[in-house]
Amino acid sequence: MEREYDKLVRDAIPAIIEDNGEIPVTRTVSGDEYESYLRDKLQEEVEEYLADRDADELADILEVVHALGHVEGLSPQELAERRERKANSRGGFEDGIVLERVN
Repeated sequence: MEREYDKLVRDAIPAIIEDNGEIPVTRTVSGDEYESYLRDKLQEEVEEYLADRDADELADILEVVHALGHVEGLSPQELAERRERKANSRGGFEDGIVLERVN
């Protein structure tokens, strides 16, 4: 049965599909098109996490964030350093603070 997807998938997915006796039809994207598919994938993974609240979905989000960082020229270490620098200067989200208004 043919199914349409038109979405970015992990690199090993075509081989997994073949191992299941099906034939994947793929193409490779780059540049702006790749970035667009990555942004779509990030939104997909965030929606899946919000629906399932599964730790594996958080890992998927992180994988897409690392790919987006790579597109921006950032290694996972550089991205982590930027996150830490911002957390040190502006704080994280551990305290659950909600800003309701400023008078």
